[in-house]
Amino acid sequence: MSNSTPAIIVSSLKKSYRDKAVLEDVTFSVPSGTIYALLGSNGAGKTTVVKILSTLLKPDNGNATINGFNVIDQADEVRECISLTGQFVAVDEVLSGRENLNLIGQLKRLPNVKRNTDEWLSLFNLTDAADRKVSTYSGGMRRRLDIAMSLLGNPDVLFLDEPTTGLDPQNRIAMWDLVKQLSLKGTTVFLTTQYLEEAEYLADNVAILHKGQILVEGTPQYLKQIMPARGAKLNFDNEIQAAKAVEILNENNIEVTNFEQSLPSLEDVFLTLIDEKMEDNQNE
Repeated sequence: MSNSTPAIIVSSLKKSYRDKAVLEDVTFSVPSGTIYALLGSNGAGKTTVVKILSTLLKPDNGNATINGFNVIDQADEVRECISLTGQFVAVDEVLSGRENLNLIGQLKRLPNVKRNTDEWLSLFNLTDAADRKVSTYSGGMRRRLDIAMSLLGNPDVLFLDEPTTGLDPQNRIAMWDLVKQLSLKGTTVFLTTQYLEEAEYLADNVAILHKGQILVEGTPQYLKQIMPARGAKLNFDNEIQAAKAVEILNENNIEVTNFEQSLPSLEDVFLTLIDEKMEDNQNE
């Protein structure tokens, strides 16, 4: 269940590696209990944002808070309320699924580790494979176990850095359903992805990050609605064709009772904004 209180607040984040700017004045906020998708191509700066928010990397400038705790000055408090699932699965293949979960539970000093382990195995459809070595698991099973390990202790905020990369379509859809369930239970999910359909299906809000800058932010529906204004040159011909079609129908005594302009896909929005940004840079 979402509310208007931001779980994540980011203001004017900047980060450079040597002389290369990776993040330039990045600002956004994420309401509690929502799914926020950060979209961008490889090298856009998505993982750098996640590393800063999860206290693994310090920004050069700017501020960021998680549940009111500053990620630099109150890193320990931040770590108490977050969890991170990175791009690469981090499970011990020698251990069984149950043993992996028990190990994390003990490291976090959680009460009732055995009961919690059984609950997460059931939620992630891993009960039947619980006592098998992880080396026998499929890619989708390993990813589910990886997220289950991240969720032990019920963190308020979960960072998922490209969680479905390398998964087949069936496991990707299963992962989407799982993320939806987590959000419905009140977990704030911060998701980075290159898959446009993933963001469109999952996210309450989307930000498009390109070369360290956020180009646009809002709900998927909002981004589609503003597209004609930003990409007017791409839509003008379509509008002319639609008007001409209505005119021809009227001339042939065929009444048009309903006329609806279809919205672009999130992929259209993404590609057009990136193209416009590249064109602007070339003209400067």
